[in-house]
Amino acid sequence: MVTQESFADLEGFIANLMQETKIPGLSVMVLKKDEIIYARGFGARSLEGNLPATENTLFGIGSITKSFTCLAIQILQEQRKLNIEDPIEKYLPVTIDAKEEPIRIKHLMSHTSGLPDLGMASVLICRHSVLTKEKMIPFSSDEDVYLHINNAAQELFSPPDKRFFYFNSGFLLLGKIIEKVTNQDLGTVFKEMILQRLKMNRTTFEKEDFEKDNDHMTAYYLTPEGKLKPTNHPFDKFIYAAGGLLSSVKELGNYLQLYLNEGTFGGENVLSKAKIAQLYEPYIERPLESFFGKESYGFGWAITENFFRERLISHGGSTGVSSGYLAFLPEKKLACAVLGNVGNCQGGLVAQLFLAALLGKEALKEHPMLQYETKIGPLLGEYQTYKGINQLKVFKEGLTLKIKFQEEGQPPLTLVPERLTEEEYAFWTPQGPLKFPINFFRDQKTGKVDLIIERSIYHKK
Repeated sequence: MVTQESFADLEGFIANLMQETKIPGLSVMVLKKDEIIYARGFGARSLEGNLPATENTLFGIGSITKSFTCLAIQILQEQRKLNIEDPIEKYLPVTIDAKEEPIRIKHLMSHTSGLPDLGMASVLICRHSVLTKEKMIPFSSDEDVYLHINNAAQELFSPPDKRFFYFNSGFLLLGKIIEKVTNQDLGTVFKEMILQRLKMNRTTFEKEDFEKDNDHMTAYYLTPEGKLKPTNHPFDKFIYAAGGLLSSVKELGNYLQLYLNEGTFGGENVLSKAKIAQLYEPYIERPLESFFGKESYGFGWAITENFFRERLISHGGSTGVSSGYLAFLPEKKLACAVLGNVGNCQGGLVAQLFLAALLGKEALKEHPMLQYETKIGPLLGEYQTYKGINQLKVFKEGLTLKIKFQEEGQPPLTLVPERLTEEEYAFWTPQGPLKFPINFFRDQKTGKVDLIIERSIYHKK
């Protein structure tokens, strides 16, 4: 077991991150092949009563569940109960299809059906957890689900395999296919096919199992005003296959072992080496880049080819009131799980820092996101022109710099970085179809920062 001193800098960073971004509780687990080398909780699994988060605390893992659903599909394919090349209409009363190509099981697994998001997650999370935003969309029966999806025929943007659209409803349909071919409910299938075999005996979909467990989270919703409110986890059968599992980082360590050991766990072969590797082979390129460059998507897993020159396989998840992130480096046999009880627990950053540290990197200095934040940090603050006649504030919203002028009614400017050097920080902001330049200059000796906006020079106070 790696000692806490080995990750002392990261633990200090996590404590500060939790305070800054309002994360009540967080759990982290680091795995090396078959051994958990680090596991602990930070903060509170429930603020009421100040109950501590531990490596055993159950959290909602959100869309991390998608990799479990794809794993179940692969196991069923290996058992010859289905084929991922099968059109989904073979199993379900879904009538949407492109003329050129039917929507197949593999298209739902890879978010390449050609259909965009149809709002399933938003409807159900609001219905159960953020009650003030109820959408009043009929979504309470299988008939409602098929009506909602089939009525969206006009939303089909392209034939399958042409474009990546993250599609929660597609995983709901995968869950229905699993139930159809097994003649069992999804919870039973997962338990018998995956969870029991991996000794994940506390991992569950069920509210009753979750609530009777002695170490479970309270879910929190972060309001637009920045206040944390305890709320319900969205237990709903229509969320199950896309994002309904609840688990602990310790049990997820067993799940990650399955991947590091190429389909085996505890000496048992759960899935063939070829079939489990297919889950994280690139199927389609994602349209967004990360701090580590381009990403692709396989079946329930995202693939980053150049994470400090290593291949990173990962997936995040959020239920809006709980969240997490799993990642592993297959060639290095390293993995990390992070879970928390708020909609964004910063799991991706935290997991990547631990993995970078295990690769021998100075993680807090070398992670590109933190390098960017360090670089723009000196730009934040209050500015004024000559004699304070005009004033503004430069602030950060997420990773985006913005400018707020003192004049009432003037909307903030959003800044897009173009060139960042040690002395000049060149940004632009959209002005209709044009790029309007915004330039900061920082004196390396004095630290003095000036901001040029068109005819004016603003000096940082």
